[in-house]
Amino acid sequence: MSEDAVDVGRRRLLTAAASVVGAVGAGFVAVPFLSAMAPSARTKAAGAPVEIDIGKLEMGQLIRVKWRGKPVWVLRRSKAALDSLDSVVEKLDDPDSNESIQPESSKNRERSIKPEIFLAVGICTHLGCSPTFRPEVAPADLGSEWQGGFFCPCHGSRFDYSGRVYKSVPAPTNLEIPPYRYLSDTRIIVGEDETEEKG
Repeated sequence: MSEDAVDVGRRRLLTAAASVVGAVGAGFVAVPFLSAMAPSARTKAAGAPVEIDIGKLEMGQLIRVKWRGKPVWVLRRSKAALDSLDSVVEKLDDPDSNESIQPESSKNRERSIKPEIFLAVGICTHLGCSPTFRPEVAPADLGSEWQGGFFCPCHGSRFDYSGRVYKSVPAPTNLEIPPYRYLSDTRIIVGEDETEEKG
């Protein structure tokens, strides 16, 4: 074999090896650069929709999930809780939810898509405290007219089972209802409303 033939083979081998090393090196440089441009997992989670399984949610039970850093309540209301909604209308500041935040699908007496299941952002519309769920009727600390609902211990705001605010309390509006939709009878996605349903 001539020296020229050996040199050509060596050159091809060295050229190929240098190309592979260069490509790998470019990949190592590109990956962190491209990753830095993508939103972080924390950022994605902050605005990402949240799926909730309500298959085991019992009557009268309230569960809490986190969406966009806020607590979201999911309550399965009893017939008695739903019946109480009409009895408190005269005591409410915005019974028709005209001044409140909710998707169009929840602008009704129950402020929900399905009457039995209630979702709300668990933050008082006054100064951002988290109200407590008070399902008992006429407890000593809330008075004989209390029919159940949500009470904010920070400044005394009261909300009925639909998150509608009572008159003469510090909270200016009803509790916020987040956008949500049903994926099935037992699964809800918070952060997307019915208009965003994937076809």
